[in-house]
Amino acid sequence: MSFPENTPPPTPEPEPFGFPADVAAPPVPAFDPAEPRARLLAARALFRRFERPEPSPARTAALHIGLFLLTLVTTTLAGIQLTRGALAMLPLEVFGLRGAALWAELKRGLWFALPFLGVLTVHEFGHYFTARHNRVRASLPYYIPFPMGLGTFGAVIRIRERIFSRREFFDIGLAGPLAGFLVAVPLLIYGFTHLSPAVGGPIVYEQTLEVAQPLLFQLLARLFADPALVPPANELLHYPVLLAGSLSLFFTALNLLPLGQLDGGHILYGLLGPGRFNRLALYLFIGFIFYAGLGLFTLRDDWQTWLYGGPVYAGYLALIFWRVLPAPRQGLLLAAGIWAAQLGCAAAFPGLVGNPGWLVFGLLLGRFTGIYHPPAPDERPLSPGRKVLGWVMVAIFVLCFTPSPFQ
Repeated sequence: MSFPENTPPPTPEPEPFGFPADVAAPPVPAFDPAEPRARLLAARALFRRFERPEPSPARTAALHIGLFLLTLVTTTLAGIQLTRGALAMLPLEVFGLRGAALWAELKRGLWFALPFLGVLTVHEFGHYFTARHNRVRASLPYYIPFPMGLGTFGAVIRIRERIFSRREFFDIGLAGPLAGFLVAVPLLIYGFTHLSPAVGGPIVYEQTLEVAQPLLFQLLARLFADPALVPPANELLHYPVLLAGSLSLFFTALNLLPLGQLDGGHILYGLLGPGRFNRLALYLFIGFIFYAGLGLFTLRDDWQTWLYGGPVYAGYLALIFWRVLPAPRQGLLLAAGIWAAQLGCAAAFPGLVGNPGWLVFGLLLGRFTGIYHPPAPDERPLSPGRKVLGWVMVAIFVLCFTPSPFQ
Protein backbone atom coordinates (compact mmCIF):
# COMPACT_ATOMS: atom_id res chain seq x y z
CA MET A 1 0.00 0.00 0.00
CA SER A 2 1.41 3.37 -0.95
CA PHE A 3 0.97 6.60 0.96
CA PRO A 4 0.03 9.96 -0.58
CA GLU A 5 2.93 11.79 1.05
CA ASN A 6 5.50 9.71 -0.79
CA THR A 7 3.71 8.74 -3.98
CA PRO A 8 4.11 10.80 -7.15
CA PRO A 9 0.92 11.87 -8.95
CA PRO A 10 -0.49 9.15 -11.19
CA THR A 11 0.60 9.12 -14.83
CA PRO A 12 -2.26 10.07 -17.18
CA GLU A 13 -3.79 7.21 -19.09
CA PRO A 14 -2.56 6.85 -22.68
CA GLU A 15 -4.88 7.77 -25.46
CA PRO A 16 -6.90 4.81 -26.77
CA PHE A 17 -5.49 5.44 -30.24
CA GLY A 18 -1.91 5.97 -31.31
CA PHE A 19 1.30 5.12 -29.38
CA PRO A 20 1.57 3.38 -26.92
CA ALA A 21 -1.86 1.78 -26.86
CA ASP A 22 -1.82 0.73 -30.50
CA VAL A 23 1.58 -0.96 -30.15
CA ALA A 24 0.39 -3.34 -27.43
CA ALA A 25 -3.18 -3.82 -28.61
CA PRO A 26 -4.04 -6.56 -31.04
CA PRO A 27 -4.71 -5.31 -34.54
CA VAL A 28 -8.31 -4.63 -35.46
CA PRO A 29 -9.72 -4.33 -38.93
CA ALA A 30 -11.40 -1.03 -38.27
CA PHE A 31 -11.38 1.45 -35.38
CA ASP A 32 -14.78 2.07 -33.83
CA PRO A 33 -14.90 5.59 -32.38
CA ALA A 34 -17.87 4.54 -30.28
CA GLU A 35 -15.63 2.09 -28.31
CA PRO A 36 -12.40 4.01 -27.59
CA ARG A 37 -11.87 2.22 -24.30
CA ALA A 38 -11.78 -1.29 -25.77
CA ARG A 39 -8.34 -1.05 -27.34
CA LEU A 40 -6.86 0.57 -24.22
CA LEU A 41 -8.14 -2.27 -22.05
CA ALA A 42 -6.72 -4.85 -24.43
CA ALA A 43 -3.33 -3.13 -24.45
CA ARG A 44 -3.25 -2.95 -20.67
CA ALA A 45 -4.16 -6.62 -20.30
CA LEU A 46 -1.41 -7.62 -22.73
CA PHE A 47 1.12 -5.45 -20.86
CA ARG A 48 0.28 -6.88 -17.47
CA ARG A 49 0.72 -10.40 -18.82
CA PHE A 50 4.47 -9.69 -18.97
CA GLU A 51 4.81 -7.97 -15.59
CA ARG A 52 6.38 -9.94 -12.75
CA PRO A 53 3.62 -10.74 -10.25
CA GLU A 54 4.03 -9.70 -6.63
CA PRO A 55 5.30 -12.61 -4.50
CA SER A 56 2.84 -14.06 -2.05
CA PRO A 57 3.14 -13.09 1.66
CA ALA A 58 4.03 -16.68 2.51
CA ARG A 59 6.86 -16.75 -0.02
CA THR A 60 8.18 -13.40 1.21
CA ALA A 61 8.10 -14.54 4.84
CA ALA A 62 9.85 -17.79 3.92
CA LEU A 63 12.62 -15.84 2.17
CA HIS A 64 13.28 -13.52 5.13
CA ILE A 65 13.12 -16.31 7.73
CA GLY A 66 15.23 -18.63 5.59
CA LEU A 67 17.96 -16.03 5.11
CA PHE A 68 17.96 -15.29 8.85
CA LEU A 69 18.28 -18.98 9.81
CA LEU A 70 21.03 -19.55 7.25
CA THR A 71 22.88 -16.48 8.55
CA LEU A 72 22.45 -17.76 12.11
CA VAL A 73 24.16 -21.00 11.05
CA THR A 74 27.03 -19.25 9.25
CA THR A 75 27.66 -16.77 12.08
CA THR A 76 27.59 -19.59 14.63
CA LEU A 77 30.21 -21.47 12.62
CA ALA A 78 32.16 -18.23 12.27
CA GLY A 79 32.05 -17.80 16.04
CA ILE A 80 33.51 -21.28 16.47
CA GLN A 81 36.32 -20.49 14.04
CA LEU A 82 37.03 -17.07 15.52
CA THR A 83 37.23 -18.37 19.07
CA ARG A 84 39.79 -20.87 17.81
CA GLY A 85 41.91 -17.87 16.90
CA ALA A 86 41.49 -17.80 13.13
CA LEU A 87 39.65 -15.76 10.52
CA ALA A 88 39.07 -18.33 7.77
CA MET A 89 36.55 -20.59 6.04
CA LEU A 90 33.71 -21.88 8.18
CA PRO A 91 34.54 -25.12 10.08
CA LEU A 92 31.98 -27.46 8.50
CA GLU A 93 33.72 -30.43 10.11
CA VAL A 94 31.94 -29.46 13.33
CA PHE A 95 28.83 -31.25 12.05
CA GLY A 96 30.77 -34.50 12.19
CA LEU A 97 30.90 -34.26 15.98
CA ARG A 98 28.30 -35.86 18.22
CA GLY A 99 26.86 -35.32 21.67
CA ALA A 100 28.69 -33.19 24.21
CA ALA A 101 31.55 -32.35 21.85
CA LEU A 102 29.14 -30.91 19.27
CA TRP A 103 27.19 -28.95 21.86
CA ALA A 104 30.39 -27.47 23.34
CA GLU A 105 31.41 -26.14 19.94
CA LEU A 106 27.93 -24.82 19.07
CA LYS A 107 27.56 -23.17 22.46
CA ARG A 108 30.76 -21.22 21.97
CA GLY A 109 29.67 -20.18 18.49
CA LEU A 110 26.21 -19.11 19.67
CA TRP A 111 27.75 -16.88 22.35
CA PHE A 112 29.13 -14.89 19.44
CA ALA A 113 26.33 -15.28 16.87
CA LEU A 114 23.31 -14.40 19.01
CA PRO A 115 24.61 -11.07 20.39
CA PHE A 116 26.13 -10.09 17.05
CA LEU A 117 22.99 -10.86 15.06
CA GLY A 118 20.92 -9.25 17.81
CA VAL A 119 22.66 -5.91 17.36
CA LEU A 120 22.43 -6.28 13.58
CA THR A 121 18.69 -7.04 13.79
CA VAL A 122 17.97 -4.09 16.06
CA HIS A 123 19.89 -1.86 13.66
CA GLU A 124 17.84 -2.92 10.63
CA PHE A 125 14.51 -2.76 12.44
CA GLY A 126 15.43 0.75 13.56
CA HIS A 127 15.47 1.67 9.87
CA TYR A 128 12.31 -0.33 9.17
CA PHE A 129 10.09 1.07 11.89
CA THR A 130 11.25 4.64 11.28
CA ALA A 131 10.48 4.25 7.58
CA ARG A 132 7.01 2.92 8.39
CA HIS A 133 6.48 5.76 10.86
CA ASN A 134 7.23 8.22 8.06
CA ARG A 135 4.88 6.29 5.72
CA VAL A 136 7.71 5.15 3.50
CA ARG A 137 7.21 1.57 2.30
CA ALA A 138 10.14 -0.67 3.24
CA SER A 139 10.89 -4.38 3.25
CA LEU A 140 11.82 -6.48 6.24
CA PRO A 141 15.57 -7.15 6.63
CA TYR A 142 17.35 -9.35 4.13
CA TYR A 143 20.20 -11.12 5.96
CA ILE A 144 23.31 -11.91 3.90
CA PRO A 145 25.14 -15.12 4.88
CA PHE A 146 28.77 -15.60 3.89
CA PRO A 147 30.86 -18.80 4.05
CA MET A 148 33.95 -17.33 5.70
CA GLY A 149 35.17 -14.55 7.98
CA LEU A 150 32.35 -13.31 10.22
CA GLY A 151 29.75 -15.51 8.53
CA THR A 152 27.73 -12.59 7.19
CA PHE A 153 27.89 -9.42 5.16
CA GLY A 154 25.24 -7.89 7.41
CA ALA A 155 21.65 -7.19 6.46
CA VAL A 156 19.76 -4.66 4.39
CA ILE A 157 16.23 -3.38 4.02
CA ARG A 158 14.79 -2.26 0.73
CA ILE A 159 13.13 1.16 0.54
CA ARG A 160 10.27 0.77 -1.93
CA GLU A 161 9.35 4.43 -2.39
CA ARG A 162 11.17 7.65 -3.04
CA ILE A 163 11.95 9.49 0.19
CA PHE A 164 10.35 12.91 0.09
CA SER A 165 12.21 15.19 2.49
CA ARG A 166 15.61 15.82 3.98
CA ARG A 167 14.12 15.16 7.41
CA GLU A 168 12.94 11.69 6.37
CA PHE A 169 16.36 10.83 4.93
CA PHE A 170 17.90 11.96 8.21
CA ASP A 171 15.47 10.11 10.48
CA ILE A 172 15.58 6.82 8.58
CA GLY A 173 19.37 6.92 8.20
CA LEU A 174 19.98 7.77 11.85
CA ALA A 175 17.55 5.31 13.42
CA GLY A 176 19.49 2.16 12.48
CA PRO A 177 22.95 2.95 13.87
CA LEU A 178 21.47 4.68 16.91
CA ALA A 179 19.32 1.64 17.77
CA GLY A 180 22.23 -0.75 17.23
CA PHE A 181 24.55 1.43 19.30
CA LEU A 182 22.08 1.48 22.21
CA VAL A 183 22.19 -2.33 22.26
CA ALA A 184 25.92 -2.74 21.60
CA VAL A 185 26.93 -0.65 24.63
CA PRO A 186 24.97 -2.72 27.22
CA LEU A 187 26.28 -5.85 25.50
CA LEU A 188 29.86 -4.72 26.06
CA ILE A 189 29.11 -3.71 29.63
CA TYR A 190 27.75 -7.22 30.25
CA GLY A 191 30.86 -8.72 28.71
CA PHE A 192 33.19 -6.60 30.84
CA THR A 193 31.30 -7.31 34.07
CA HIS A 194 31.26 -11.08 33.48
CA LEU A 195 34.92 -11.75 32.72
CA SER A 196 36.17 -15.02 34.19
CA PRO A 197 39.61 -15.27 35.79
CA ALA A 198 42.06 -17.57 34.08
CA VAL A 199 42.60 -20.76 36.05
CA GLY A 200 46.27 -21.41 36.74
CA GLY A 201 47.50 -18.01 35.57
CA PRO A 202 47.27 -16.09 32.31
CA ILE A 203 46.34 -17.98 29.16
CA VAL A 204 48.79 -17.80 26.27
CA TYR A 205 47.38 -18.49 22.82
CA GLU A 206 49.53 -19.42 19.86
CA GLN A 207 48.06 -16.94 17.38
CA THR A 208 48.84 -13.40 16.32
CA LEU A 209 45.47 -12.14 15.00
CA GLU A 210 44.50 -9.10 17.05
CA VAL A 211 41.09 -7.44 17.26
CA ALA A 212 41.29 -3.65 17.26
CA GLN A 213 39.76 -1.89 20.23
CA PRO A 214 38.07 1.43 19.38
CA LEU A 215 38.03 4.33 21.81
CA LEU A 216 34.61 3.47 23.24
CA PHE A 217 35.67 -0.13 23.85
CA GLN A 218 38.70 1.07 25.82
CA LEU A 219 36.59 3.56 27.78
CA LEU A 220 34.02 0.93 28.79
CA ALA A 221 36.82 -1.44 29.80
CA ARG A 222 38.23 1.20 32.14
CA LEU A 223 34.83 1.93 33.67
CA PHE A 224 33.36 -1.55 34.13
CA ALA A 225 36.04 -4.26 33.92
CA ASP A 226 38.48 -5.60 36.46
CA PRO A 227 41.87 -4.50 35.01
CA ALA A 228 43.39 -7.83 35.99
CA LEU A 229 40.84 -9.72 33.87
CA VAL A 230 40.73 -7.57 30.71
CA PRO A 231 42.13 -9.67 27.85
CA PRO A 232 44.82 -8.20 25.59
CA ALA A 233 44.04 -7.57 21.96
CA ASN A 234 45.55 -10.89 20.83
CA GLU A 235 43.27 -12.85 23.18
CA LEU A 236 39.98 -11.04 22.50
CA LEU A 237 38.93 -13.70 19.96
CA HIS A 238 38.51 -16.13 22.87
CA TYR A 239 35.88 -13.92 24.54
CA PRO A 240 32.86 -14.24 22.19
CA VAL A 241 30.61 -11.66 23.89
CA LEU A 242 33.33 -9.01 23.91
CA LEU A 243 34.18 -9.93 20.33
CA ALA A 244 30.53 -9.54 19.27
CA GLY A 245 30.33 -6.18 21.04
CA SER A 246 33.57 -4.91 19.55
CA LEU A 247 32.53 -5.89 16.02
CA SER A 248 29.10 -4.34 16.60
CA LEU A 249 30.80 -1.02 17.32
CA PHE A 250 32.85 -1.41 14.15
CA PHE A 251 29.80 -2.14 11.98
CA THR A 252 27.99 0.80 13.55
CA ALA A 253 30.91 3.03 12.54
CA LEU A 254 31.02 1.42 9.09
CA ASN A 255 27.41 2.41 8.49
CA LEU A 256 28.14 5.89 9.81
CA LEU A 257 30.84 6.60 7.21
CA PRO A 258 29.74 10.01 5.87
CA LEU A 259 29.69 9.02 2.20
CA GLY A 260 27.03 8.52 -0.45
CA GLN A 261 23.83 6.91 0.74
CA LEU A 262 25.28 5.11 3.73
CA ASP A 263 23.58 5.93 7.01
CA GLY A 264 26.31 8.45 7.79
CA GLY A 265 25.78 10.01 4.38
CA HIS A 266 22.07 10.47 5.11
CA ILE A 267 22.89 12.04 8.47
CA LEU A 268 25.52 14.47 7.22
CA TYR A 269 23.37 15.33 4.20
CA GLY A 270 20.54 16.18 6.60
CA LEU A 271 22.86 18.39 8.64
CA LEU A 272 24.56 20.20 5.76
CA GLY A 273 22.18 20.05 2.82
CA PRO A 274 22.99 18.65 -0.63
CA GLY A 275 25.39 21.36 -1.82
CA ARG A 276 27.75 21.46 1.13
CA PHE A 277 27.54 17.70 1.70
CA ASN A 278 28.41 16.77 -1.87
CA ARG A 279 31.38 19.13 -1.90
CA LEU A 280 32.63 17.63 1.36
CA ALA A 281 31.95 14.06 0.17
CA LEU A 282 34.51 14.40 -2.61
CA TYR A 283 37.29 15.31 -0.16
CA LEU A 284 36.24 12.58 2.27
CA PHE A 285 36.33 9.98 -0.50
CA ILE A 286 39.75 11.16 -1.66
CA GLY A 287 41.07 10.82 1.89
CA PHE A 288 39.44 7.42 2.23
CA ILE A 289 41.10 6.02 -0.91
CA PHE A 290 44.40 7.71 -0.09
CA TYR A 291 44.53 5.92 3.27
CA ALA A 292 43.35 2.59 1.85
CA GLY A 293 46.11 2.40 -0.75
CA LEU A 294 48.86 4.01 1.31
CA GLY A 295 51.99 1.84 1.24
CA LEU A 296 50.55 -0.57 -1.33
CA PHE A 297 53.25 0.56 -3.77
CA THR A 298 56.58 2.21 -2.97
CA LEU A 299 59.52 3.39 -5.03
CA ARG A 300 61.59 0.61 -3.45
CA ASP A 301 59.39 -2.19 -4.85
CA ASP A 302 60.93 -4.51 -7.44
CA TRP A 303 60.01 -4.35 -11.11
CA GLN A 304 57.79 -7.46 -10.93
CA THR A 305 55.52 -5.73 -8.41
CA TRP A 306 55.15 -2.73 -10.70
CA LEU A 307 54.76 -4.86 -13.83
CA TYR A 308 51.98 -7.08 -12.51
CA GLY A 309 50.36 -4.96 -9.82
CA GLY A 310 50.81 -1.46 -11.20
CA PRO A 311 48.38 -1.72 -14.14
CA VAL A 312 45.74 -3.33 -11.92
CA TYR A 313 45.92 -0.55 -9.34
CA ALA A 314 45.98 2.13 -12.03
CA GLY A 315 42.86 0.60 -13.58
CA TYR A 316 41.20 0.47 -10.16
CA LEU A 317 41.83 4.17 -9.48
CA ALA A 318 40.64 5.10 -12.97
CA LEU A 319 37.49 3.04 -12.52
CA ILE A 320 36.39 4.56 -9.23
CA PHE A 321 37.26 8.18 -10.09
CA TRP A 322 35.98 8.09 -13.69
CA ARG A 323 32.60 9.57 -12.76
CA VAL A 324 33.47 11.40 -9.57
CA LEU A 325 34.21 14.71 -11.33
CA PRO A 326 32.16 16.31 -14.13
CA ALA A 327 34.60 15.29 -16.88
CA PRO A 328 36.26 11.83 -17.11
CA ARG A 329 39.58 13.52 -17.87
CA GLN A 330 39.42 15.36 -14.55
CA GLY A 331 38.72 12.10 -12.74
CA LEU A 332 41.72 10.42 -14.33
CA LEU A 333 43.99 13.33 -13.39
CA LEU A 334 42.69 13.13 -9.83
CA ALA A 335 43.41 9.39 -9.71
CA ALA A 336 46.97 9.98 -10.95
CA GLY A 337 47.48 12.71 -8.35
CA ILE A 338 46.31 10.44 -5.53
CA TRP A 339 48.70 7.68 -6.58
CA ALA A 340 51.58 10.16 -6.80
CA ALA A 341 50.74 11.49 -3.33
CA GLN A 342 50.66 7.94 -1.93
CA LEU A 343 54.10 7.24 -3.38
CA GLY A 344 55.48 10.49 -2.00
CA CYS A 345 54.07 9.82 1.46
CA ALA A 346 55.44 6.25 1.42
CA ALA A 347 58.89 7.60 0.49
CA ALA A 348 58.85 10.22 3.26
CA PHE A 349 57.34 7.94 5.94
CA PRO A 350 58.31 4.33 5.14
CA GLY A 351 56.52 2.84 8.14
CA LEU A 352 53.18 4.50 7.39
CA VAL A 353 50.74 2.07 5.72
CA GLY A 354 47.00 2.02 5.19
CA ASN A 355 44.55 -0.84 4.93
CA PRO A 356 44.10 -2.26 1.39
CA GLY A 357 40.94 -4.03 2.53
CA TRP A 358 39.11 -0.71 2.27
CA LEU A 359 39.77 -0.66 -1.49
CA VAL A 360 36.93 -3.14 -2.02
CA PHE A 361 34.56 -0.86 -0.11
CA GLY A 362 35.90 2.09 -2.11
CA LEU A 363 35.01 0.27 -5.34
CA LEU A 364 31.47 -0.24 -4.10
CA LEU A 365 31.13 3.45 -3.25
CA GLY A 366 32.92 4.93 -6.22
CA ARG A 367 31.48 2.73 -8.94
CA PHE A 368 28.11 1.42 -7.79
CA THR A 369 26.37 3.35 -5.00
CA GLY A 370 28.09 6.69 -5.63
CA ILE A 371 29.67 9.10 -3.16
CA TYR A 372 27.15 11.92 -3.56
CA HIS A 373 23.67 12.23 -2.10
CA PRO A 374 20.65 12.97 -4.29
CA PRO A 375 18.50 15.97 -3.32
CA ALA A 376 15.03 15.52 -1.89
CA PRO A 377 11.90 17.30 -3.12
CA ASP A 378 11.57 18.91 0.33
CA GLU A 379 14.88 20.51 1.33
CA ARG A 380 13.74 22.34 4.45
CA PRO A 381 16.48 22.30 7.14
CA LEU A 382 16.32 20.09 10.22
CA SER A 383 14.95 21.17 13.58
CA PRO A 384 17.51 22.21 16.25
CA GLY A 385 16.95 18.97 18.18
CA ARG A 386 17.69 16.83 15.15
CA LYS A 387 20.84 18.82 14.43
CA VAL A 388 22.11 18.15 17.95
CA LEU A 389 21.35 14.44 17.59
CA GLY A 390 23.08 14.39 14.21
CA TRP A 391 26.32 15.79 15.63
CA VAL A 392 26.06 13.30 18.51
CA MET A 393 26.06 10.54 15.89
CA VAL A 394 29.17 12.06 14.32
CA ALA A 395 30.84 11.81 17.75
CA ILE A 396 29.67 8.19 18.08
CA PHE A 397 31.30 7.46 14.72
CA VAL A 398 34.63 8.80 16.02
CA LEU A 399 34.34 6.72 19.21
CA CYS A 400 33.45 3.48 17.38
CA PHE A 401 35.60 3.64 14.25
CA THR A 402 38.82 1.76 13.85
CA PRO A 403 40.71 1.68 10.52
CA SER A 404 41.57 -2.04 10.88
CA PRO A 405 39.22 -4.32 12.82
CA PHE A 406 41.72 -7.18 12.59
CA GLN A 407 45.50 -6.76 12.69
